[in-house]
Amino acid sequence: MQVLVVGAGVIGLAVARAAALRGHAVTVAEITGGIANGISSRNSEVIHAGLYYPTNTKRALHCVRGRRMLYEFCTSHGVGHKKCGKLVVATNEAELAKVETIAEQAQRNGVENTEMIGGNAARAMEEELFCIGALWSPETGVIDSHGYMLALWGELEDRGGMIAFETPVERMSYKAPHWHVQFGGREPGVVEFDAVINCAGLGAQPLARRIEGYPADKVPRLVLGKGNYFGFAGRPVFSRLIYPTPIDGGLGVHVTLDLAGRMRFGPDVEWVTEENYTVDPRRADSFYDRIRTYWPGLPEGSLVPDYCGIRPKLTGPGEGQADFMIAPEAAHGMPRLVNLFGIESPGLTSSLSLAEEIVGYLPT
Repeated sequence: MQVLVVGAGVIGLAVARAAALRGHAVTVAEITGGIANGISSRNSEVIHAGLYYPTNTKRALHCVRGRRMLYEFCTSHGVGHKKCGKLVVATNEAELAKVETIAEQAQRNGVENTEMIGGNAARAMEEELFCIGALWSPETGVIDSHGYMLALWGELEDRGGMIAFETPVERMSYKAPHWHVQFGGREPGVVEFDAVINCAGLGAQPLARRIEGYPADKVPRLVLGKGNYFGFAGRPVFSRLIYPTPIDGGLGVHVTLDLAGRMRFGPDVEWVTEENYTVDPRRADSFYDRIRTYWPGLPEGSLVPDYCGIRPKLTGPGEGQADFMIAPEAAHGMPRLVNLFGIESPGLTSSLSLAEEIVGYLPT
């Protein structure tokens, strides 16, 4: 079967690899000149354990399963990663009640080895930390996300798949038995495919609207949740990831570490109406306030603007967190078409598991 995957981010690459492993002939259409130039290049590179997500949601199921698959993939493919663990910390009684609720959710989600610990035990692990209690998650880690995506790309090519760069999809129509896809770019033209999978990230909704006959009411709204990161201009003081109690729209300004041990803070949640990848240095003021609730020793003037990303959210301020939205034929009535909407965190962690579900919608 000739399969078109739109988007060469982490989800598109994982889906393309999974389709190629199933024996399909796979082409990936990518609008930019390289892989992972959108959402996938601007995340925290955290391998999430699956603590937070409501029971039996796609987020919960794919995060827990995908995390196990991802560690196995990293080990077998030589992708850099480290299972450093994380602490979700509470600095007052109200937060402690919330963290205990997260611990219960983690148990329901089947997350291994989590435990509630007291403030003294947490400080014994991280002496700079202030908290009255914490949830310890040893299964959380960090990954070389670009190395991971290069490995996915390599396996795709090994199975005969290819990526067409600088190749925007201008419109699509279904004329039985094929999808007719109009490409722009350097080599414009119409190509026929048996199946199409839309993994276009921030471009997923606009692409769905360019599909002839696709029901308009089946395209969800896109809400842009910008997440800013600040780097720490000093030696790292933590060896594990430190997360505060979650906030509306995200997991709070937390401590992340890369594989070299470099420490940075983020992301916050900034609701925006258009893509903008500039970090406003003035946002550091609120970062200092939030970080000092759990790290009182944060020195003044030590935060420097680093980078930011845009989450493709399906809900906005004050609204509940939406689940991943996967729309196969049963959702919209168009044959051999799968649209993915709102694939944000924990999308990277979930990618291998999500890919198996998505490719499962294709005829064998």
